[in-house]
Amino acid sequence: MWRFSVLILLFSHLAVSSSSLGDSEATCSGIVPLPNRNDRISITDFGGVGDGRTVNTKAFREAIYRIQHLKRRGGTLLYIPPGVFLTESFNLTSHMTLFLAKGAVLKAVQDTWNWPLIDPLPSYGRGRELPGARYMSFIHGDGLRDVVITGENGTIDGQGEVWWNMWRSRTLKFTRPNLIELKNSKEIIISNVVFQNSPFWNIHPVYCSDVVIHHVTILAPQDSPNTDGIDPDSSSNVCIEDSYISTGDDLVAIKSGWDEYGIAFGRPSSNITIRRITGSTPFAGIAIGSETSGGIKNIVAEHISLSNMGVGVNIKTNIGRGGYIKNIRISNVYVENARYGIKIAGDTGDHPDAYYNPNALPVVKGIHINNVWGVNVRNAGSIQGLKDSPFTGICLSEINIHGSLNTNRTWKCSDVIGTSLKVSPWPCSELRTTGGSYSCSSTF
Repeated sequence: MWRFSVLILLFSHLAVSSSSLGDSEATCSGIVPLPNRNDRISITDFGGVGDGRTVNTKAFREAIYRIQHLKRRGGTLLYIPPGVFLTESFNLTSHMTLFLAKGAVLKAVQDTWNWPLIDPLPSYGRGRELPGARYMSFIHGDGLRDVVITGENGTIDGQGEVWWNMWRSRTLKFTRPNLIELKNSKEIIISNVVFQNSPFWNIHPVYCSDVVIHHVTILAPQDSPNTDGIDPDSSSNVCIEDSYISTGDDLVAIKSGWDEYGIAFGRPSSNITIRRITGSTPFAGIAIGSETSGGIKNIVAEHISLSNMGVGVNIKTNIGRGGYIKNIRISNVYVENARYGIKIAGDTGDHPDAYYNPNALPVVKGIHINNVWGVNVRNAGSIQGLKDSPFTGICLSEINIHGSLNTNRTWKCSDVIGTSLKVSPWPCSELRTTGGSYSCSSTF
């Protein structure tokens, strides 16, 4: 009986989501069709107990083993009923849906000493925080296809405070685990789930393609270290839409590898759409970088609403990164209560080791930012390029950033070439000329 109920609830929820989207609002979520799973099992069929005390690792691993080896036609839906299911980290498999019912909570155990280790990413060369291996994400997958994580706004809770305290006290031995990492995978949908208290980054698709992340809520305290919301990393054809994110670091951060390791790996992030994101953070709302060594191109971000921010839009790289950031289009952004409205910088981020090449300079060009409205923003904008690799093709259009008393509403620029149209406050001299090769009036 519960299987029939799950099916009805799933399609009812999807119908409501589709209706609320509205015909007039663009969406990219159709790049990955939602699969129909006729085979459905419950975690309770494998001894799962949602009492918040029982450790359910064995139940999750047995359920996923069954999905992987029986290989039912069309894949299998694993149903998590209401309750608090405590578990260690576990791996997903291909052709499966992890479905969290309303009131269902997957909660990570806190005995960090037993957490499994995995190899560093080749595009990073080491753990992001510390040399060597890294802790496996709470929910992990490598080399997968056709995976859905969805439900009725159930919760995945990383119980990250123990990890944050280890970071603060400098007692970490390896890089903290992400909440979810899917690697070398494709045809991924993540929707209608609440993610909270991640030990490190929340959702990390790396070396992936055809990924849809929409209708999610991501929460972490604003003083929680490095709890990025969604980090597409050396991935392509990614759709991020209709989500609320409030964390301790960047809400959405696009990455593509770190210095010499990212250059050697050479896999860019490309064709990524970010749309209708709302949230707050002490850091950036929409971020590109600072790990950009594999290259980042063809990015669209639009209809973004941000409050209580560090930076509204932040494009960041550094010497030694190499790679490129190009063909970036950001529009229709509202920013309220922020340190900076727009920041583009060539001096951000650290290095994995002393072996990076200081002559590997990034190329930043074709950055189009249109229709930004800022309220109570302390600094309008800063664009600081590199002397030997100036940022070019920077185009600002229809931007109004309003401050308050005792705020610096001027722009700061260096080593940048670009144009502007209808920007207030009046931008720096490098951007004041309209027309020419990069006319703002012709790019929007």
